[in-house]
Amino acid sequence: MEPDRVVLGIESSCDETAAAVVDSRRRIRANVILSQHAQHSPFRGVVPELAARSHAERLDLTVQEALRQAECPWGALDAVAATAGPGLLGGVLVGTVTAKCIALVHDLPYVAVNHLEAHALTPRLTDRLEFPYLALLVSGGHSQFVAVAGVGRHVLLGTTRDDAAGEAFDKAARLLGLGFPGGPAIERAARDGDPDRFPLPRPLAGQAGADMSFSGLKTALVHAVAREGARPLDDDTRADLAASFQKAIVETLADRLEQAVRAFRRLHASGTVVVLAGGVAANQALRARLSGAAAGQGMRLIAPPVHLCTDNAAMVAWAGLERLEDGAVSALEEPSRARWPLAGGSV
Repeated sequence: MEPDRVVLGIESSCDETAAAVVDSRRRIRANVILSQHAQHSPFRGVVPELAARSHAERLDLTVQEALRQAECPWGALDAVAATAGPGLLGGVLVGTVTAKCIALVHDLPYVAVNHLEAHALTPRLTDRLEFPYLALLVSGGHSQFVAVAGVGRHVLLGTTRDDAAGEAFDKAARLLGLGFPGGPAIERAARDGDPDRFPLPRPLAGQAGADMSFSGLKTALVHAVAREGARPLDDDTRADLAASFQKAIVETLADRLEQAVRAFRRLHASGTVVVLAGGVAANQALRARLSGAAAGQGMRLIAPPVHLCTDNAAMVAWAGLERLEDGAVSALEEPSRARWPLAGGSV
C-alpha cells in the first residue's frame, strides 16, 4: 500500500456518531465517537428516528473534531469513506450524504463501506493480518461466520436463524432489568453470578453446519424468570441469571465455531486465524472461551482492542483505504442500504 494515503471515515449506522482519520501506515490519527446511549436508555433500546436526528445534529462537529485531533487539513485527505449499510437507514443516510458532500466540495474520491466488512477488516489495521481468515461477526444486528479471502471476497459459512447474539443480550438485559445496552450490562452482572445455577439450553449444539439460533435461549430465560415467581428478582438471582445466560451464549458460539472451522478449511486448508469482531466481541468471557476453542482446532484467535470492536469510524476509514487501494471508488449515486449482506449483493 502506498505510504501516506489518508482517509476520513464516517460511521452513523446505529447509535454512535463517529469520525476518524486513518492513514496507510496503519496509524489512527484520530477516532472520535459520540455515544447516544444516554438518549436511548429511557426507551430500553435504540429509537431509529431519535438516532438519525442526533447524527444530523452532531456529525459535522464530529468530523471537524477528528480533523482537528489528526492535525489534518482538508487538502491532506485522499478520500472520504462512510458506512453505506447495513444499519438504520436514517442514520446511514446522514453519514453517506455528509461524506458525499465532502467528496464533492473537496474533489475527493468517495468510498461506500459495508459496515460488516469494516468489522471484518479491522484486524488488518491492528494486527497486520494476512488473508485468508475465518471471521465471526457478532453484534446487535448480526451473527455470522464468514470466510474472508480478500477485500470484497467473502463466503458466508453460517448465520443466525433468528436473533443475533447482541440482540439476545439486549432482550435478556431488558427482561432482567439491567439497563441498556444489554451486552455490557449482562457482562457486569454476570461477574457476581453463578453461571451453573440455571441450566439454559445451548441451541443447535453438536449439529452439523455453522448456523446459530438464540431465540429459544431467550425464551428459556423468560421461563426461568417466571419460575422465580411474581416477586421482584433479588440481586443474587439476577446475577445468577445473567451469568447463566452469558455462559449459554458463549458455549453456543464455541460449539458453532468448531463447525465453522471445518467449513472454512474446506475452502482454505492453510488458514490458521479466527477473527472475532463486532460489538459482542468486547465480551471478555467470550474472548477467553473462543481463544481456547480456536486453539483446540489448531487456530489462533485475534480480536481487536475493545474500543475498535464497538461501532467506530477508524474501521470505516481503514476499510475505505483497503478498497481505495483496490481501485474500488464509489459513484456519488451509490445507494445507502438498510440491509447489505456481506457475502452477496444488496437487498
